[in-house]
Amino acid sequence: MKRFLPALIVFTLLLKNVGVSRSADFQKGVEAYNKSDYVTALREWTPLAEQGDADVQYSLGMMHDLGQGVRQNYIAAVKWYKLAAEQGQANAQAALGQMHQNGEGVPKDLIRAHMWFHIAATAGVKYADEAREILVKRLSPSEIEKAQNLTRECVRKKYKGC
Repeated sequence: MKRFLPALIVFTLLLKNVGVSRSADFQKGVEAYNKSDYVTALREWTPLAEQGDADVQYSLGMMHDLGQGVRQNYIAAVKWYKLAAEQGQANAQAALGQMHQNGEGVPKDLIRAHMWFHIAATAGVKYADEAREILVKRLSPSEIEKAQNLTRECVRKKYKGC
C-alpha cells in the first residue's frame, strides 16, 4: 500500500480552518508546512498537539512517519496518530491501520489493521475502505470475525485504548 500523500495533512488542516478562527501559531505552521519548512511547522504545531488538537496530532504523526523536519520515527508517528485516533480523527485511524499492516512502530497485526481501516472507512476515508478490502482477501474467516469484534469493542470504548 502506498504512503498517504503529505498534501493530505494541509488539506485536513485547512478544511478544519474554514470559517473558524485558529491561533496565529496554527496558521504559521500551515504556512511553514506549505513552504516545506517542516522545522518551523513542528515548532508551531507541537504545543497545539500537546494541548489535544487532533488534526495537528495527526499532522505531527504524518511528519514523523515521513521524516519531515525530524528523523523518520515510526514509534513517534504511532504516538501522535493514536492520540488523534482516540479523538475520532479518521485519517489518523487509517494511518494506524497502515502502521499495523506494515509493522511500523507497532508489531505487525493484520487483524488490528483491519479494525482501524474499518473504523476509518466508516467515517468516509476512501483509501481505508480499499485497504480493508485488500486485507479481507488475506485474512481467514475467523480472523475477520476477530477484527469485527475488535472494531465493535473499540467503537464502544469511543476509540480509547484500542
